[in-house]
Amino acid sequence: MKIGLLYVQGALPAFENFGGLPTHLVKKNGNINGKPAHQILDALIIPGGSIIESGSVNHSLKGEVKNMARDGSFILGMCSGFQVLAEKTDIGRKSPCPIIKDGLGLLNVTFHPMISNDRVEAEIVDDSVLTQGLIGQTITGFHCHTYGDIRGEAQPIMYSRIKRADYQDDPKKVLSGVRNDDGNVVGTMIHGALDENPGLRKNLLRYLDATDVDLKNIEKQNKELMNKLRSEIGINTGIKAAYLNKDSINNQKLPPALMMASTGSDSGKTFLTTGLVGALRKRGYRIAVLKVGPDVRDLVPSLYLNKENMEPFSSIQIGSLGWKDLPQILRDLKTRNYHLVIIEGVMSIFTGLLNEKIPFSAAEIAKSAHIPVVLISGCNKGGIETAALDLASHVEMMQKLGIKTRGVILNKVYHNGIAQEALDYLKKKTQLELVTSVPKVKMDVRGGTPEVEIKLDDFCLNAMRTVEKYLNPEDLMGLAEVPLFRGYMSYADILSRFNG
Repeated sequence: MKIGLLYVQGALPAFENFGGLPTHLVKKNGNINGKPAHQILDALIIPGGSIIESGSVNHSLKGEVKNMARDGSFILGMCSGFQVLAEKTDIGRKSPCPIIKDGLGLLNVTFHPMISNDRVEAEIVDDSVLTQGLIGQTITGFHCHTYGDIRGEAQPIMYSRIKRADYQDDPKKVLSGVRNDDGNVVGTMIHGALDENPGLRKNLLRYLDATDVDLKNIEKQNKELMNKLRSEIGINTGIKAAYLNKDSINNQKLPPALMMASTGSDSGKTFLTTGLVGALRKRGYRIAVLKVGPDVRDLVPSLYLNKENMEPFSSIQIGSLGWKDLPQILRDLKTRNYHLVIIEGVMSIFTGLLNEKIPFSAAEIAKSAHIPVVLISGCNKGGIETAALDLASHVEMMQKLGIKTRGVILNKVYHNGIAQEALDYLKKKTQLELVTSVPKVKMDVRGGTPEVEIKLDDFCLNAMRTVEKYLNPEDLMGLAEVPLFRGYMSYADILSRFNG
């Protein structure tokens, strides 16, 4: 029994476990051990990521996927993998005109911009290989996409109930899964579908006529496959991840945490967080990466390098936004054996601080559990001088709030002389352990955030190289401390300190 998992640039083959079913990797030539995949495989899973944007599906691979569909083999596309199977995807969310990328045309749908990052429940409405006999039942999983508006004539098999779309409260039911006419080609936007819903996994194995012996072989091969897959940083980079002795992890105890926050959006915190996660993974550390708030798309680049799953605790709830509140997350982390937890903030560390909902900012999250913070400010909008003043004023307010500020980074620096003067000012003003800068990095991609077309491989490898060259990853790791949740500040206390 052979179940392929597509392993090309831009794919997220470790974003979820896919029911523990993949046994073989399918690379860009479409071959397995020198033979065409359609002659070897019984099924193929195409994971999420930025496969369409990365342009990773070449002519040979397209032919193999189409051959498998023609032969009746089961093909499952998850999120970006679904887009690969579709007709077209408009990735021009911030463009005045559509930017169209072609898919294989195996599923008669097109994709258009719509952001969704919810944990979801979805109702099954029709049969397919995956959903046979489950009509009317509800499955669970999560959304993590920018292009979730699905239009077309393919047969719907499931609809998700979402709370928000495009950053707005907008509860509604949206199409999240379709099939081809024969039912053997399925696309879904629901990550974790095979992991969280045993009925879907059981249907797939039944379609493949898997025996008990097959199941044992699948389990063995999957374990070997995942070990091989996680030994590489990124996809087809040749960069190997080291493995530290398991005794280096303090089992059953909460790992230390560090927050990477900023003075505002577009500071580069996702870029530097990604680079730090990759650099530490390369050195053998096992890193959990979390996001304050619901926009877990920001974690995708880190997970691309890190080869860790998106977890139910990956999103820290603020107000009613996000997946789990911080006390629950800290309990979950105690049993997961990480060396370090890196938390990426949201917008400015103070965004939402004066909202009466508690907590509603990254500042409140950091304060509540005494999580040390490294603060980043980009020089690309207001210049180096403005970025330095922003950092100094932010640090002053953070100290008033009792937040452990451990360092500041001037990011996207374009003039070394001016930057040195700004750093001297920051050292005197803040008296912090870490005061440093990172130069502006040029990348041959349209954008560097999930908001626009992004090539994960270029973005991530540039991020890792930048952190390794201009920052000391293990020094940053040394700033982390074991979190201790002591409750959130009251709104009255926040106002008092803010106005004091």
